[in-house]
Amino acid sequence: MGRWRPEDIDLFCTVLYGYFLETAMVNLILRKGAEEARNQLPDLLEAAEKGRSTIITRHGRPVAALVPIDAYGAAVRQQPLMPVAGSGRGLWGKNSTRTLRKLRDEWSR
Repeated sequence: MGRWRPEDIDLFCTVLYGYFLETAMVNLILRKGAEEARNQLPDLLEAAEKGRSTIITRHGRPVAALVPIDAYGAAVRQQPLMPVAGSGRGLWGKNSTRTLRKLRDEWSR
């Protein structure tokens, strides 16, 4: 097995993060068309206060998300990378600190 390139690790982490986020929230997400969302905005805001997210679609494609403020803060906050630091010998190169710093810089863009 060859060594992973930093861009491969970045893509893997992004996909994995998205999968866990989607899996954890699948039961809490409503899906509404733009017109329906506009007509039901007070109800959707009340649902957000109770922790329920809503994906707003236009012509069946997701275009926006109405999320509880706590979920927004958690998504914006940078997640620590140290829990994955020892998860793959050799994946981090000779200087794992530099690699983690580079990955962290990539995520904070």
